[in-house]
Amino acid sequence: MKPLIGVGLERNPPETRGVGSSAGTSSGPVSAPRIGVVRNPKSHRNKGFQPEVASAPDILTAIPQTREELTRNLADFAAQGVELLVIDGGDGTVRDVLSRGAAAFGAHWPRLVVLPKGKTNALAADLGLPAAWPLADAIGSSDRARTEIRRPMIIERIDGDETVAMGFILGGGVFNTAIDAGQVAHRYGAFQGFAVAVTAAFGMVQALFGFGKSPWRALSPMNVAIGPDRQEVPQSGHGAPGLRFACGMSTLNGFPLGMRPFGKAGPGIKYLVIDAPLRRVISMVPALLMGLDRPFLKRLGVHRGSADEIVLRLGGKFILDGEAFPPGDYRLRQGPELHFLVP
Repeated sequence: MKPLIGVGLERNPPETRGVGSSAGTSSGPVSAPRIGVVRNPKSHRNKGFQPEVASAPDILTAIPQTREELTRNLADFAAQGVELLVIDGGDGTVRDVLSRGAAAFGAHWPRLVVLPKGKTNALAADLGLPAAWPLADAIGSSDRARTEIRRPMIIERIDGDETVAMGFILGGGVFNTAIDAGQVAHRYGAFQGFAVAVTAAFGMVQALFGFGKSPWRALSPMNVAIGPDRQEVPQSGHGAPGLRFACGMSTLNGFPLGMRPFGKAGPGIKYLVIDAPLRRVISMVPALLMGLDRPFLKRLGVHRGSADEIVLRLGGKFILDGEAFPPGDYRLRQGPELHFLVP
């Protein structure tokens, strides 16, 4: 979540009753009890626009300046019995709200609404949300909207059982290089699924034709163990012992552009591990991203599956919903069932 600049927690602050929202507006009164809104003004499609605040007496709006303030805001929401929590931002904002709200809500979260305003909105794509969903419309339809259940991943440090974060997409190894390339794509105006396509294409070229110490072909210290017995994902013999090319984990079902990077992996935390940047594997990346799943892939060092718990020992940083976290030993497990409203 990008640094936030705002006014903290207010009840229908008149100075934020916006005209001109990046997602459109709706007229007419909206009535919904105990609603909390967390807005990230630095999210891509929120920049330069006033907050959307529906004209109802029971809406609390939080525009926190720091993550610590976000923690206090969410604790206040919980204390006041918020029944509908609106997250106005992208995947990083969702990650921070879930991570910071865990202590306040525990396993008893309010219903959630996501207004997809970020550069990437993978959760929104999985939920099938429209690109433009005004706040007033989202609130006004809450009594008749469908509910989709998703469980985020809880990421904990093994050495202290300390919860580090909650989120939906984690990547290590070359995933870090891809994220850096994605930021370049954003600077040149590529966003959402188009940015994913540009980054994937650029990465393929670099991995196929890169030489020497190209970051697109580098291996990283990585150990991936699945299940309560911590069975290590086997290595194919390609690459080097204790080193892998890439790993990805997620609890989402669908991805932008119809991609299915985890193939036919079942419920739980889905994983994809690639041992080495074999040129044959790299040439199949488009098919792999779209769900290609064949027995011979394991012999090439491509491993897929799902588990309720995964232990990661990483010698390099990892990315969770767009933000980098330091190397270390982590345990991933499924979080609480969250109920997202969809139109």
